[in-house]
Amino acid sequence: MRKNIYLFIYLILLISVACSGTKEGELENYWPNAGITYEIFIQSFYDSNGDGIGDIKGVTKKLEHVKELGANAIWFMPVMPSPSYHKYDVTDYLDIHPDYGTLEDFKEMIQAAHDKDIKIVIDMIINHTSNEHPWFLESQKSRDNPYRDYYVWAQKDTIADYINKKTITLDSDNIQQWHDPGFGEDYYYGFFYGGMPDLNFDNPKVREEIYEIGRFWLEEVGVDGFRLDAAKHIFPDDRPEDNHAFWKEFREKMEEIKPDVYLVGEVYDMKEIVAPYLPGLPALFNFDFHYTLLESYEKEDGMLLAKKQKEILDFYDEITDEFIDATFSSNHDQPRLLNSLNENPKKYKQAINILMSMPGAPYLYYGEEIGMLGKKPDEHIREPFLWDIQANDKGRATWIEPEYSIDETVTPLAIQKSMSTSFFNHYKEIIKLRNTNRGLALGKLELFEGDLPTPLMAFYRKHKNQDLLVIHNLSDVHQKLVIPDDYQDVIYTFGGTTVDNNELDLPAYSSIIFEK
Repeated sequence: MRKNIYLFIYLILLISVACSGTKEGELENYWPNAGITYEIFIQSFYDSNGDGIGDIKGVTKKLEHVKELGANAIWFMPVMPSPSYHKYDVTDYLDIHPDYGTLEDFKEMIQAAHDKDIKIVIDMIINHTSNEHPWFLESQKSRDNPYRDYYVWAQKDTIADYINKKTITLDSDNIQQWHDPGFGEDYYYGFFYGGMPDLNFDNPKVREEIYEIGRFWLEEVGVDGFRLDAAKHIFPDDRPEDNHAFWKEFREKMEEIKPDVYLVGEVYDMKEIVAPYLPGLPALFNFDFHYTLLESYEKEDGMLLAKKQKEILDFYDEITDEFIDATFSSNHDQPRLLNSLNENPKKYKQAINILMSMPGAPYLYYGEEIGMLGKKPDEHIREPFLWDIQANDKGRATWIEPEYSIDETVTPLAIQKSMSTSFFNHYKEIIKLRNTNRGLALGKLELFEGDLPTPLMAFYRKHKNQDLLVIHNLSDVHQKLVIPDDYQDVIYTFGGTTVDNNELDLPAYSSIIFEK
């Protein structure tokens, strides 16, 4: 009889485990809806062959670093052949830049990444090509060339009023969009600059070329999705409806090839301008998050970001419940976060706490996990990763002489791993908390309604039967707060926070998370 009782209890336990899914404290992969993506500039990541330039085999060698950090996916800045160091001006859409390796190297890297449950997203630059692309070289030859209509050309006298028009936008400081190729009376359009002529998406042949390029990378190479560069500028700004329609068509074509394809768009503008892109680009970068985070620290206004984020999420929710909010605290176009926070290590550690405790699908820029530094021009925001002290660092790229991220200013990863208080170990800890806590990853955002000192950011994350209260002090002064009675279980604390009954004491740049 006793044996039967034990067997019954054992069966109940088995059923309970099966029904509960992931055990508490076990890592989960929330990608793409709320997972973490790690942005890599291959040129600066890891040099496997000693030529001074990071490469694909170097990425393969360091996939374990991405996994250890807790990221679920990698976004690669451009990998295709290009005449520039940044490679945002493509000359061949169906190959890998030879400095980085070969297509076979890339396929092997993808397989190795997939074996570690890491997804791969590549930059797809289709708004424009390089002016050295074969299509453009043909296009220049004559008005009746078959490739002429792949680009936007106009006779000089028809655009005389626009040639010297100075147009500054949020995502471009280019002062001229029409460019003289140096012969004849015809000019071509290039929104960003003359080396990047815009493709003509009114031409069905161009659209078919782009869809075939997408098929190649999804089907033949095996990537999981695309980051769509300059998504707002496929058509001119005065044709937004055509932009929206194109991206819906693009999504349909890509989903025919890969139903679960991931598409994230770069649409840098107000939420009212960004939102109509959601039907075509279900994931969109949240530029407001980055800038409002910095503004919150500058003004020591804790709720500024929480209110902005709530406003954006509610606005998008009214349009669709399928959007993915791609949040980030830094990327390859902005100064390094530690520079933006006046190189204050407490602020810096708290900033990642904020990113990881907010809703969204966070992006991490390579090197942020070790506190790399960098300011404009862009090359110096993209300096080589410091794996070890320079004398031991066989994989450190040398394509550029770094000004900001050097051994004297940034502690290399190998040393940080053994330091319990290092940036790297702090990143690992807060990322692991997010990856093991469904409320932090998936919970809805609700604002704290009580009396709140101005420097405090306080909000709830609620998911099913889980209810979290998150509080951050964005100032260098101790703050106190009386919290609700039913939030007593502390699941995370940073910076020396203490609780006495219901009174919370928050030192400078500290954070705490309660569970109800």
